[in-house]
Amino acid sequence: MGLRTFIEGWPVYRQLTGTDPLGRGAAAQSARSAGLTARTETADSVARSVCPYCAVGCGQRVFVKDGQVSQIEGDPDSPISRGRLCPKGSASKSLVTSPLRQTTVRYRRPYSTQWEDLELDTALDMIADRMLAAREQTWEDVDTQGRPLNRTLGFSSLGGATLDNEENYLIKKLFTAMGALQIENQARI
Repeated sequence: MGLRTFIEGWPVYRQLTGTDPLGRGAAAQSARSAGLTARTETADSVARSVCPYCAVGCGQRVFVKDGQVSQIEGDPDSPISRGRLCPKGSASKSLVTSPLRQTTVRYRRPYSTQWEDLELDTALDMIADRMLAAREQTWEDVDTQGRPLNRTLGFSSLGGATLDNEENYLIKKLFTAMGALQIENQARI
């Protein structure tokens, strides 16, 4: 490398002789940083989502490459978070891609000390059977004075913070139709 090449590669020289007198752009860029690309630049597609952690509902952009999540960032178009995420939301990629993530339904039978894997359809059938049984066992048609009740206190619903309005609406309709009274969502904390 000659002296001229060395001087022309020096950021101060580029700043004083180029179009970047404040040294905030190309003058400050090294050859290494000029060759870098964003982690999201090579993504095949981008999906919009909502952070799964708290009740704020920060918007996220989920970048997918070759059918796998490659990066999750804040969504600058979100009116709630305007592209910002808390530390948990910023690390939500590991929630999806961690090798420790549970991907099967785990069930421990009453009085058992072992967990077993169940098929999703089997688990959903077990939940439906138990809800119907609880409803049948605890159904109240009328009170002691003969006034109609048409309710059950045998089960309730506690919604999660990441449920949106549409999901809460459907859950409320389902549980009300089944006669439940205790229907709550913890999103306001």
